[in-house]
Amino acid sequence: MSTPDKPTHGGARPGSGRLQREPSKVVRLPVSLVPTMQALIATRDFPGGAMLPHPGASRILRPLLGHKVQAGFPSPADDYVEAWLDLNEHLIEHKDATFFVQATGDSMTGAGIQEGNLLVVDRALEARHGDIVIAVIDGDLTVKRLEKRRGRIRLVAENPAYAPIEFTEGQELTIWGVVTSVIQRIKR
Repeated sequence: MSTPDKPTHGGARPGSGRLQREPSKVVRLPVSLVPTMQALIATRDFPGGAMLPHPGASRILRPLLGHKVQAGFPSPADDYVEAWLDLNEHLIEHKDATFFVQATGDSMTGAGIQEGNLLVVDRALEARHGDIVIAVIDGDLTVKRLEKRRGRIRLVAENPAYAPIEFTEGQELTIWGVVTSVIQRIKR
């Protein structure tokens, strides 16, 4: 039985609620994606090999040399370290909203995205005309260039072998994020 001085429910209680004290945000999803998102939250793995940032990620600083490297005729370089660089700081603007996904296929080769490249994707950015985005179409992830013209939206490949994906009124397009960087490994 409760008394006016001591309520039995509501308010902060030790050991209850979110583990981290931070604001929350309501996110709308197509109903068909709810099971996928629940699985993502449970496993921290995105479809297609994407990865969520680890909440306790450590910094790994590496030297950034003070000289640029010529891609043409070689030039002697000093062993001068200009700064120490953490790739997380260099590649990620919104750490809580950024994930990585591995590219497959050849539809975006004209944009420098090759099979096996890691894409850095920022969900905090609003997708604008010309951005390369990760989109959900019929439950599958795809990477394409977003084109918004005269009230029409298309997803355009950067390979002429692929036709643009056009959307008509009533069709739903879900943008998962904007690709901000491409990480390409050249030697294994």
